[in-house]
Amino acid sequence: MPLDPKIAARLKRDGGGLVPAIVQQYDTGEVLMLAWMDDEALHRTLTTGRGTYWSRSRGEYWVKGDTSGHVQHVKGVALDCDGDTLLVKVDQVGAACHTGDRTCFDADWLALP
Repeated sequence: MPLDPKIAARLKRDGGGLVPAIVQQYDTGEVLMLAWMDDEALHRTLTTGRGTYWSRSRGEYWVKGDTSGHVQHVKGVALDCDGDTLLVKVDQVGAACHTGDRTCFDADWLALP
Protein backbone atom coordinates (compact mmCIF):
# COMPACT_ATOMS: atom_id res chain seq x y z
CA MET A 1 0.00 0.00 0.00
CA PRO A 2 1.55 3.34 -1.02
CA LEU A 3 1.85 6.59 0.90
CA ASP A 4 -1.48 8.39 1.32
CA PRO A 5 -1.88 10.48 -1.87
CA LYS A 6 -2.91 13.54 0.18
CA ILE A 7 0.42 13.41 2.03
CA ALA A 8 2.41 12.59 -1.13
CA ALA A 9 0.91 15.60 -2.92
CA ARG A 10 2.20 17.94 -0.20
CA LEU A 11 5.84 16.75 -0.35
CA LYS A 12 8.45 18.76 -2.24
CA ARG A 13 11.23 16.31 -3.04
CA ASP A 14 14.76 16.91 -4.27
CA GLY A 15 15.98 15.60 -7.63
CA GLY A 16 16.42 12.14 -6.14
CA GLY A 17 12.87 12.02 -4.77
CA LEU A 18 14.02 12.60 -1.20
CA VAL A 19 12.94 14.87 1.64
CA PRO A 20 15.19 15.67 4.63
CA ALA A 21 13.91 14.37 7.95
CA ILE A 22 15.03 16.07 11.14
CA VAL A 23 14.82 13.55 13.97
CA GLN A 24 14.13 14.92 17.45
CA GLN A 25 13.71 13.35 20.88
CA TYR A 26 10.00 13.81 21.54
CA ASP A 27 10.14 14.77 25.23
CA THR A 28 13.30 16.90 25.46
CA GLY A 29 13.44 18.50 22.00
CA GLU A 30 17.03 17.30 21.54
CA VAL A 31 17.93 17.14 17.83
CA LEU A 32 19.31 13.67 17.23
CA MET A 33 20.07 13.34 13.53
CA LEU A 34 19.20 14.24 9.97
CA ALA A 35 18.17 11.50 7.59
CA TRP A 36 16.44 11.21 4.22
CA MET A 37 13.03 9.81 3.32
CA ASP A 38 11.27 9.06 0.10
CA ASP A 39 7.57 8.23 -0.14
CA GLU A 40 8.14 4.57 0.77
CA ALA A 41 10.32 5.35 3.80
CA LEU A 42 7.72 7.82 5.07
CA HIS A 43 4.93 5.30 4.48
CA ARG A 44 6.86 2.61 6.39
CA THR A 45 7.56 5.03 9.24
CA LEU A 46 3.92 6.06 9.52
CA THR A 47 2.59 2.50 9.38
CA THR A 48 5.16 0.71 11.57
CA GLY A 49 6.01 3.39 14.13
CA ARG A 50 9.73 2.76 13.54
CA GLY A 51 12.12 5.31 12.02
CA THR A 52 12.71 4.14 8.44
CA TYR A 53 15.00 6.06 6.11
CA TRP A 54 16.66 5.95 2.69
CA SER A 55 20.43 5.56 2.81
CA ARG A 56 21.95 7.66 0.03
CA SER A 57 25.35 5.99 0.46
CA ARG A 58 24.07 2.40 0.45
CA GLY A 59 21.11 2.94 -1.87
CA GLU A 60 18.69 1.06 0.37
CA TYR A 61 16.13 1.46 3.13
CA TRP A 62 17.20 1.11 6.74
CA VAL A 63 15.20 0.88 9.91
CA LYS A 64 16.99 2.64 12.75
CA GLY A 65 18.08 0.05 15.29
CA ASP A 66 17.72 -3.11 13.20
CA THR A 67 21.46 -3.78 13.42
CA SER A 68 22.50 -1.63 16.41
CA GLY A 69 19.54 -2.18 18.70
CA HIS A 70 19.27 1.61 19.08
CA VAL A 71 15.68 1.84 17.90
CA GLN A 72 13.48 4.85 17.32
CA HIS A 73 9.87 4.59 18.43
CA VAL A 74 8.08 7.24 16.40
CA LYS A 75 5.75 9.47 18.40
CA GLY A 76 4.76 11.81 15.56
CA VAL A 77 5.71 13.18 12.15
CA ALA A 78 5.11 16.74 10.94
CA LEU A 79 5.57 18.35 7.56
CA ASP A 80 6.92 21.91 7.50
CA CYS A 81 5.01 24.81 5.97
CA ASP A 82 6.76 24.49 2.58
CA GLY A 83 6.39 20.72 2.36
CA ASP A 84 10.12 20.24 1.91
CA THR A 85 11.22 19.01 5.36
CA LEU A 86 9.88 16.44 7.81
CA LEU A 87 10.16 16.55 11.59
CA VAL A 88 10.15 13.08 13.12
CA LYS A 89 9.62 13.02 16.88
CA VAL A 90 10.90 9.78 18.41
CA ASP A 91 11.69 8.04 21.64
CA GLN A 92 15.33 7.12 20.97
CA VAL A 93 16.67 4.00 22.66
CA GLY A 94 20.46 4.27 22.94
CA ALA A 95 22.64 6.24 20.56
CA ALA A 96 21.15 7.96 17.53
CA CYS A 97 24.49 8.48 15.75
CA HIS A 98 26.35 5.71 13.94
CA THR A 99 29.46 6.80 15.89
CA GLY A 100 27.80 5.70 19.14
CA ASP A 101 27.07 9.24 20.33
CA ARG A 102 23.64 10.15 21.64
CA THR A 103 23.18 12.73 18.86
CA CYS A 104 24.95 13.39 15.58
CA PHE A 105 25.33 17.05 16.58
CA ASP A 106 27.34 16.97 19.80
CA ALA A 107 30.91 16.43 18.65
CA ASP A 108 31.92 19.28 16.34
CA TRP A 109 30.78 22.75 17.39
CA LEU A 110 32.02 25.47 15.05
CA ALA A 111 33.62 28.62 16.47
CA LEU A 112 31.80 31.93 16.29
CA PRO A 113 33.66 35.22 15.89
